[in-house]
Amino acid sequence: MRSNKFKIRLLIGIAIVAFAFIKRCSSKETNPFTGRVQTINMTSDQEIAIGLQSAPQMAQQHGGLHPNESYQALVDNVGNKLVSNSIANQTPYQYEFHLLADPNTINAFALPGGQIFITYALFSKLENEDQLAGVLGHEIGHVLGRHSAERIAESEFWNTVTTGASVGADMGGLVSGIGQQTLLTNGRGDELESDDLGVKFMIKAGYNPEEMIGVMEILKAAAGPNRVPEFQSTHPDPDNRIEKIREAITKYKKTP
Repeated sequence: MRSNKFKIRLLIGIAIVAFAFIKRCSSKETNPFTGRVQTINMTSDQEIAIGLQSAPQMAQQHGGLHPNESYQALVDNVGNKLVSNSIANQTPYQYEFHLLADPNTINAFALPGGQIFITYALFSKLENEDQLAGVLGHEIGHVLGRHSAERIAESEFWNTVTTGASVGADMGGLVSGIGQQTLLTNGRGDELESDDLGVKFMIKAGYNPEEMIGVMEILKAAAGPNRVPEFQSTHPDPDNRIEKIREAITKYKKTP
């Protein structure tokens, strides 16, 4: 009896895992703007809806929007210039740029569908408009690269696989750990892809891409000597990002 129960559990577990892989394979599509094959299980309209729905809550978590209208106008002007001069204006996304009041958290981030944020803590450390373009160009890259949608799809895949492994062979913990490492690796890949796209957008819009290296130096200094090792972080080490940014600058300056 115990053996039969184990066999039934194993078959159910295998079926769940097989379903996860079939669904993942059927969700593959090529991003027309990056050429990369991704696992995506939502439409662009759904991404836009998620971003618009989440934006007020994200702003609230960072003290709301910054009250200085001239600062916000600068963020809008730089962001819109990057979009209008790049392939970003060919996407269905509704790019909106928000300066957050948060004076302590040095950060910038993008929600699915085009909602882009930069905190005043980071904005105030930037030395010129080109560095602001570097930050916003990177975040536009996340939107255009559909990184949030890809992470959502990958998370659903690993959650389903973990369930199947738990049912079939009590290996859910091991599989979950593998899934987390995969998502970390993909996260670092997202950052490097966004850096690459950011450099491309800066050059197209007439900004100095070398200033993105200055942004990396600011982030490196802000993290201090106790920054998390790269293998434990979703973000590549700033020194590694600088190396890749230099490669991107050389690549896109050669491209007409």
